[in-house]
Amino acid sequence: MLKVGVLGAGHLGKIHLRLLNQSDKYELVGFYDPNSENADKVSQEFGYKKFSSITELINAVDVVDIVTPTLSHFDCAREAIEAGRHVFLEKPIANTVAEAEEIVALARRHNVKGQVGHVERFNPAFIATKDMIQNPMFVETHRLAEFNPRGTDVPVVLDLMIHDIDVILSVIKSPVKNINASAVSVISETPDIANARIEFENGCVANLTSSRISMKNMRKSRFFQKDAYISVDFLDKVCEVVKMKDAPENPGDFDMILQNAEGVKKQIYFDNPEVNQNNAILDELETFADAINNGTTPVVTLEDGTEALKIAYRIIDCFEKK
Repeated sequence: MLKVGVLGAGHLGKIHLRLLNQSDKYELVGFYDPNSENADKVSQEFGYKKFSSITELINAVDVVDIVTPTLSHFDCAREAIEAGRHVFLEKPIANTVAEAEEIVALARRHNVKGQVGHVERFNPAFIATKDMIQNPMFVETHRLAEFNPRGTDVPVVLDLMIHDIDVILSVIKSPVKNINASAVSVISETPDIANARIEFENGCVANLTSSRISMKNMRKSRFFQKDAYISVDFLDKVCEVVKMKDAPENPGDFDMILQNAEGVKKQIYFDNPEVNQNNAILDELETFADAINNGTTPVVTLEDGTEALKIAYRIIDCFEKK
């Protein structure tokens, strides 16, 4: 079992602590949180060992799980990597692209593995459909959230939209050609609502909308490709797959047949895969353990996290130019 320690015992940090404690792939050694009052409370309530410094925790483990505010990701990761520890970093990988690229370089130099917590890659609805997403030419995403002061210290692009950026980059294997975006700050000092149009060199267009001041929560992505439409509901963890094929010569009474202007007939049918429910956070942590133990590539690499951050900042740059 890999010895693991958690940096940060806030809302998400406590979830990581609980899941690592129940995992049979890790031995949870303890945690460090700079807020001594919170650290004492977490230690007393759950019985996790509290470390007095980041360095002390790093020296006691094989893997460092960094669930601190984004501003501190780089410093925490650098110290852990330079000590030869593998790192799991919550998204976004770092506060700036330069920091992210330095983390990638450090990990290569010290021959350690890293993974970024883009948890939607482990969403069961996405897992059930990702192999069906083949060369999509139009993608539309909506990630809407009710207002929560937590996370408003960064633009909505880094808080919410970056989830969809990572998912899109994982299925569209083409360089980004052009980005247009706009945003509005309604209640925060940083944008609360944003829309981005990403054009890829292969002709695909992705239209992303994110809001953190909506009346209801929504996390849906729709992928349109030749002869297929795939809808993924990341919130309710369900999916819908609609496909088209050449119509049979003698269709049945209940077959859905469409005919285009050229007279070509297509049959519409549903091919909805089974969605196997899971705990996405536990899965992302445990697949990282597998990558370390087996010497394989993590599902969401440090490079993946860096590319998502680059696109996020290109979107933010569009706001600032307007």
